[in-house]
Amino acid sequence: MSFIQANELTKTYTVFEKEDGILGSAKGLFVRKCKTVEAVKAISFSVEEGDIVGYIGANGSGKTTTLKMLSGLIRPTAGTLTVGGFIPAQRKTAFKKMFALVMGQKNQLWWDLPAKESFALFGAIYQMDKQTYVKRLNMLVDLLDAGGLLDKPVRNLSLGERMKMEIIGSLLHNPKILFLDEPTIGLDLLSQQKIRQFFKELNKEEHTTIILTSHYMKDIEELCNKLLVIHKGTIVYDGTADDIKGIYSGQRTVCFTYTGELPESELRRYGKVLGLQNGRGKLAVRGKPVVKGKPAVTAEDILSIHRELVDRFSILDFWTDETDMEDAVLRLFSEKS
Repeated sequence: MSFIQANELTKTYTVFEKEDGILGSAKGLFVRKCKTVEAVKAISFSVEEGDIVGYIGANGSGKTTTLKMLSGLIRPTAGTLTVGGFIPAQRKTAFKKMFALVMGQKNQLWWDLPAKESFALFGAIYQMDKQTYVKRLNMLVDLLDAGGLLDKPVRNLSLGERMKMEIIGSLLHNPKILFLDEPTIGLDLLSQQKIRQFFKELNKEEHTTIILTSHYMKDIEELCNKLLVIHKGTIVYDGTADDIKGIYSGQRTVCFTYTGELPESELRRYGKVLGLQNGRGKLAVRGKPVVKGKPAVTAEDILSIHRELVDRFSILDFWTDETDMEDAVLRLFSEKS
């Protein structure tokens, strides 16, 4: 069974509709008009242990609601959900020790105290012995290059520095799964890069499962091996970040270097020849229209072309020019709207 398994997961809210003005407020005391809002609509997906999953969508699409269900903060209206063998809504102690939730727009550290005092409290809450706590704290501080920040009141830290402290506080108890909701929001480019690199190292060294929501496509492209796209409460894409480019850009550009003769007529079977001179070639590989969700040009398609070219010709190097994933996602939203 997958580490995370969601089946027909649904969350609805009942919202009070108030008429305008004082008279409308008075009417609402006696006659309340309500409507049901579906924040998440029967979504199903699975995540394997050690995956880094990008979970993206427009504002109000249901991303944060899903993370709150995954962490047990809210109960699903319908459907089933397990995380690491636990049902999150039951909020068992063992489950709460297994995950961490980092929200870029919410603070968990005491504003007027140095971060290290909040960390000491977290260590006590998670019943960490002193040796383990100190070792873990030092390791996280070193990875995030945050040694000079522990003694400063949180209110005196920059946004990027506070984000580092929030991440350290969330990871002190060594969780198996990390839910990240916009962790790089508002950060400068250098801070974004450092935090992305930290998560890469964390996943590599500790095999931590990470689910990341972000509006920055750079976060998704650099970190995630799996991509979920939610639109108006429904999962509209479940695959890799690489494949979505092939689906919604319609083509992939293949580049290579070679020696010897390479007839242009032989290359046309793979795609449109964009260039072939001085030992360098370029192909535009177009896929067929998407049928029942099948990607137009997948990573496997590109690998197949690579193998055939290497077998038939003297290919020295081979790579693909990156399609803009942001454009691919925008096309996906446009198609589903």
